[in-house]
Formats: sequence, structure tokens, C-alpha cells
Amino acid sequence: MFSKSRLPSTLIGSVATIALLAACAGGADSGSSTSSESSEGSTASGDKFRIVTVSKIEGITWFQRMSEGVDMFNDEYSDVVEAYQTGPQNHDPAEQIQIVEDLIAQGVDALIVVPIDPVGMGPLLQRARDAGIIVGVTEATALVDSNEVDFDVEAFDNNTFGRGFGEGLCERMGGTGQYATSVGQLTSESHMLWLQGAIEYIEENCPDMENVSPTPFENKNDDQVGYDLAKEILGTFPDLGGYIGTTPAGVSGMARALAEANKTDIVNTGLSLPSVVGPEFAEGWSAYAQGWDPAGWGWALNAVALKLLQGEEVSEGADLGWPGYESIKIVRENGGSLLIEGNDIQPYDSTTFPDGIYPF
Repeated sequence: MFSKSRLPSTLIGSVATIALLAACAGGADSGSSTSSESSEGSTASGDKFRIVTVSKIEGITWFQRMSEGVDMFNDEYSDVVEAYQTGPQNHDPAEQIQIVEDLIAQGVDALIVVPIDPVGMGPLLQRARDAGIIVGVTEATALVDSNEVDFDVEAFDNNTFGRGFGEGLCERMGGTGQYATSVGQLTSESHMLWLQGAIEYIEENCPDMENVSPTPFENKNDDQVGYDLAKEILGTFPDLGGYIGTTPAGVSGMARALAEANKTDIVNTGLSLPSVVGPEFAEGWSAYAQGWDPAGWGWALNAVALKLLQGEEVSEGADLGWPGYESIKIVRENGGSLLIEGNDIQPYDSTTFPDGIYPF
């Protein structure tokens, strides 16, 4: 178990002033000094903890859904927090770093980041911690190992999730044939971990399948890039039988390319959202997908940040208040840095949404 607290940044100056006035008052009745006796991490009238979530890229369906979860958390705890999401307009590590630098300069109380490049972002997040900011991440477990963040919340075990991709592709390809893969970016820790798990499963269970490129292609989390990449892959590998994309842009890009070429013999799989991949299932251009609810992801990250700001313990089995995070697992603790896992793996195929109604 682990706890840590911060006073809201707007309170620091006022608390110092109150302390100075109390010292000067000398003989004042201690029973009237309620401000100095408030519990650790509590807020004063009108002041709230400011928690800011920074996505990989704004404007795409995945992170729009994540922002809904952040907004719902803000509404639920509006008496004690001001929580919102922002992020780069392009899948650009430098742009994301600039946003984080600006938020550190503003003195937010907690900072949650979905880093495009976790290793490159690490030193900046350590600077935020040194400045007294609670720092959380996701898809960046290496930053727990390097003790540069307060916590990382993963929706599930990454290897298990990745092996699900491998199983989904293997079964639908009949255990044989060529396949290609793509990630958002090679520096994306989670995408690479999922792919590692997928390939492990395929090599163990479907040894007759061939990965046409040991280094995955990059789709930049961008729909147009994902589509252009899919066309390039189809043109380069005429015997291709399957595909795994670790972003919705990768899966949808391939679905669009397959539809245009009227190619029905390629098994298209990967990460997606029900509302995105559902129509692709119905039309026959995608075969299998996995995901989790990004809204719950955003909620859970903010829930841990608030607990730490209020000096509460984050312990094994804690309920963060969202399905899939009702009994969290503390995978490891490294010098005050926590790796937390939920259980929100959601598999989808053509039978999952028979009525065409999608939960998100």
C-alpha cells in the first residue's frame, strides 16, 4: 500500500500566510484555529485539486472517449477537483513535451500523461515530481522501473492482452500464411509489448505462420497514415493473409484499403473501439479486435491521482469506481512508484454486436 498527499497549488501561499498570522497571534484560543487542524490533503473553501490528463493526440475517437471519462470524473468530484484533458494535435513527442512543460510551469496539482515516447518523457516527469506534482502515466511501465512517476495504471496485463491478438489472428488464418503488423510508433511501449505477446503466441501455437517484417510498420495513430500504410503493405506483400494493427487507425486503415481493393481473403485484426470496428465487422473488412473502455481508463487514472492528493492509501483490491477497476492489482512498487493493473480486456468479433448497437 502507498499514500502521498499534496496541497492544491492555490493553497500553498495562503497556508503560509495563515501560519504566520497564527504565530503572531500568540495567545489566541487554539479551538478557533480550525484551518491549521484540517486533515492532510484537504482543500479549503473554493479551492480544488487541479488534475490534468495529457493524451497522445487529441481529435481521434479513442482519446475523445478517454476525455469523456475524465469529464465524468470531474463532474462526480466537482467539489474537490478541477479535472480536464488536453493533448497534442499531432502524434508528435515534441509537441506533447511542450504541453507537459507548460503544465509544470502552471503548477498543476497532478499530471497524468499517456506518453508517445515514455523514455523521452521520463526526465520531464521527474522534474514535475521534484516540483511537488503528483505524476501518473499509462502505457509507460518503464517509468515505474526508473522511479520517475508516482504511478502507472494499466487496463490489464500487457502480455496477456497481446497474446489475445495472436490467438485471434492465428485461429482465423487457420494457423498458416503470411501476416504483417503495425504500431502507432516504435517508441510506444505498450504497442510493442502487445506485439511481443502476439508474436509469442503465434510462434508457440502456429509455427507455420510467417511475419513478413520483424520490425513493425508505424501508422502514427493517424487514419490517413494507417490507410496509406495498408495500401503499401498490400502492394508489397501480394501473398499476405493477415494483419495486426495495435491502433484503431491501423485496423481501420487496413479495412478501408481492403474494401477499395475488394480483397476478402485477408484477416484484419487489432485494437479498436466497438463503434469503429462494429461496422467493419458487418461489412466483412475486419475479423477480430480487442480493446478496453478509454473512458474507464481516464476515470481510473484520475481516481488514483485524487487518492494520492488526499493522502489516501492505494492498495491491492481497491475499487476505483469503474467496471474493470473494481479490484485493482498492485503489480509492483519501486521506491514509492506504483504499477497498477485493472482487468478490462474486451474481445470483439462479428457476433459481439448483432443488433448494431455499440456501447462506445
